[in-house]
Amino acid sequence: MKNIIPLLGLLLFACPFIHSQFNKDPILNIQNEDKKFLNWGYYLGFNQYDFQFEYENDIGQDILVDKSFGFNVGLIGEMRVNDFVDLRFEPGLLYTQRILGFPGFTDESDAIREVRSTYIRFPLLLKLSTKRFGNWKPFIIGGGYTAINLGSNEDSLDDNSSGEFRMKKNVFGYELGFGIDFYTEYFKFTPSIRGVFALTDELVPDNDPNSPWTGNITGMRTRGFFINFTFE
Repeated sequence: MKNIIPLLGLLLFACPFIHSQFNKDPILNIQNEDKKFLNWGYYLGFNQYDFQFEYENDIGQDILVDKSFGFNVGLIGEMRVNDFVDLRFEPGLLYTQRILGFPGFTDESDAIREVRSTYIRFPLLLKLSTKRFGNWKPFIIGGGYTAINLGSNEDSLDDNSSGEFRMKKNVFGYELGFGIDFYTEYFKFTPSIRGVFALTDELVPDNDPNSPWTGNITGMRTRGFFINFTFE
């Protein structure tokens, strides 16, 4: 329920604006906005990241992940291909936090690991749009990304036996999403929802191959979603 409340608040805030864009005969705003070969903008948003674990042996107890909302901010560079296709580069900064609960421990200091991650992301995306309907235009978007995790601790000599949970610094993956472009009088405003899926294993195993924390993990990959609000 606590994760739904921010979404409902944003929806209520946006309702009057969205209603004005869906009028039957609206005055067309910034009609030449999509005809430029290059377009620039920025985005703000929030995210919720999870982990997908793969195990060597099924012991009947999964690692628990307590998720929280983080934030993302970045820039946009867009190249027009035609009326319906755009190539976009969206470098940005993303902060997220996850708390992991490992089974089999009685001491909370051993069972709980707090994972704070700050990613610098470099997505290259293809945006496929429909034709424009008055002052709005829906689209789908997808592509690949590479990211640098500034909080990875990959090179640390300490591991979970010393309370240090380590992750790899470089991450590769893809994202998929959809959204709607709204054409206001002065700029284009775009809310979009994205799903993000890491392809690379992000876990740095503990030094002990039989570690009670990482010994049974064969893969750990980020799964999550984020909502962006773009201004162009």
